[in-house]
Amino acid sequence: MSSQSAGDTQRKTRIDAFGATSLVLFSALLGLNQVLVKVVNSGLQPVFQAGLRSLVALPIVVIVALVRKRKLSFVDGSLIGGLICGTLFAGEFILLFLALDFTTVARTSIFFYTMPFWVALAAHFLIPNERLTPVRVAGLVCAMAGVVLALSDKAAPASQYAFYGDLMCLAGAMMWAGIALSARITNLSKSTPEMQLVYQLCVSAPIVLIVAPLFGPFIRDLQPYHLAIFSFQVVVVVSFGFAFWFWLLARYPASDMASFGFLAPVFGVFFGWLILGETITLTLVAALVLVAIGILLVNRKPSSAP
Repeated sequence: MSSQSAGDTQRKTRIDAFGATSLVLFSALLGLNQVLVKVVNSGLQPVFQAGLRSLVALPIVVIVALVRKRKLSFVDGSLIGGLICGTLFAGEFILLFLALDFTTVARTSIFFYTMPFWVALAAHFLIPNERLTPVRVAGLVCAMAGVVLALSDKAAPASQYAFYGDLMCLAGAMMWAGIALSARITNLSKSTPEMQLVYQLCVSAPIVLIVAPLFGPFIRDLQPYHLAIFSFQVVVVVSFGFAFWFWLLARYPASDMASFGFLAPVFGVFFGWLILGETITLTLVAALVLVAIGILLVNRKPSSAP
């Protein structure tokens, strides 16, 4: 069992107003993050940016975890699961950061946030108590319809390689799902959420930085604002953002929190349009609606007696 700090708040049985507001804001932060990554890609090579972000965020995450008196251990039997998780994390972010070079934030948001569907599909075969129900199957069908619809939308591509960027996002979503599953079916489940994030950062950073030279010069047209945005990502999004997420996870039911998952791609599409001026077609909106409905259905709790 993980150690709990004396200051941990009482666990809630449902999402209250504070929890709902926090989850909406966190979803907005996730949606904004992909815009920030795309902007920084113009100053730093994408894979180098991903590796550097993990490297710089690691000590901050460790310090925050120690301040909160969370258990951090490599010798609790979780090492193999942690190495698997960290390797998948490296692959996920290599694909995601490269994809944002090729495709739009709006399309990235739709494809990348299909992660819950890959988790549900794999869990059906890997986890006995996670069988697909008719409602969850309907969610998978909606999601797949949304993906197919988004892939069919050829209007205003970000580049001539946009289709490959879309596929990278889907592959990254599958790796993200692998991380979620490895945290459940390996001894990584013995670790605190903070330790799982430490594994992801400390394993991925060297892997990503080692392969980064294969993708071109590290520095593109680096400007001071790129460094400012990069710092915001490291401190606010990766470090304190996810620390706040773990605090929410300890306070509110995970199944209720999951129902807010559809908001992240919605915010991603919105911020891509608002900040980058991306073209949002009716086809893309329809695809987003289908994926959002799919997320709600896949995360829907089975009905039970009061």
